[in-house]
Amino acid sequence: MTCLFRRPAAAILTALLTLPTLALAQPVPAPEGAEVYFISPADGATVANPVTIRFGLRGMGIAPAGADWDNTGHHHLLVNIEPSEIAMDESLPATDQIRHFGGGQTEATLELSAGTHTLRLLLGDYSHTPHDPPVMSDPITVTVE
Repeated sequence: MTCLFRRPAAAILTALLTLPTLALAQPVPAPEGAEVYFISPADGATVANPVTIRFGLRGMGIAPAGADWDNTGHHHLLVNIEPSEIAMDESLPATDQIRHFGGGQTEATLELSAGTHTLRLLLGDYSHTPHDPPVMSDPITVTVE
């Protein structure tokens, strides 16, 4: 019996570290009819830096990363990357092509290189993992002068 209580902190720590892994194994369902979209800029717009992008969402709420609340998520902006290049069952990496807005932001002002860019919005759950099914916008194309 003594060995059960020798390292209770280690046992508790192991259990706490295992629980998030188990939670990540279950995809978070998206409510039927949930939709993410661009408020601005409009598809086909010509814009100048810095570019302000406004995000819209219907059928769900916004919550910061880490907040595991029902029917919520936070925005990710996909820049010049096809959805087929993304593992939709894993936490999204933070890259120049996958921009995270885990604070619950509903708009962003950023610099984009001159030229044409394809943008999409993808909602992520509390762990930055896309919902099941993914809540993703139609793509828009913008030209930065």
